[in-house]
Amino acid sequence: MAIGERIRFFRNLRGMTQKYLGTVVGFPEKTADIRMAQYESGSRTPKADLTESLAGVLGVSPLALSVPDIDSYLGLMHTLFTLEDRYGLTVEKNESGVSMRIDPRKGKDAAELCKMVSAWAEQAEQYHSGEISREDYDRWRYNYPKYDEASGYVKVPSQELSDAMVEAFKDQLKD
Repeated sequence: MAIGERIRFFRNLRGMTQKYLGTVVGFPEKTADIRMAQYESGSRTPKADLTESLAGVLGVSPLALSVPDIDSYLGLMHTLFTLEDRYGLTVEKNESGVSMRIDPRKGKDAAELCKMVSAWAEQAEQYHSGEISREDYDRWRYNYPKYDEASGYVKVPSQELSDAMVEAFKDQLKD
């Protein structure tokens, strides 16, 4: 989720208008709502000091607003928090450790993510059971969704290829 979407999410969560948030962080009242709309739509990106101010007013860490850096533990944690907010990811502690799950009943986005992660789980299971090689598993992961027939994102042949095939086999199609 981009920074503008995160700003909008937390602003709405706090029940604030764009104008109110904009004036509190220091924009003139006349243009405060316009400026906030620009940040939320992504047409402008707030600099670090504005991100700090917005985070302070919204009562969140600046990392919760920024597009997280998953190369750090804190960035990864904020990515997981975003997945909870947007896709219904839940975390549970149990006797075998900590588990994360996605409840597809949490909405359209949660259902879509659940479907995608389920496809990943199937591939991982096939790899761990020896049905596919590590190379096949990595090819699937690193090219996702190209090789995932269940996702609906698999590329279809181009119209040119389809037309060429129809032309090549048109005599056989007439019979």
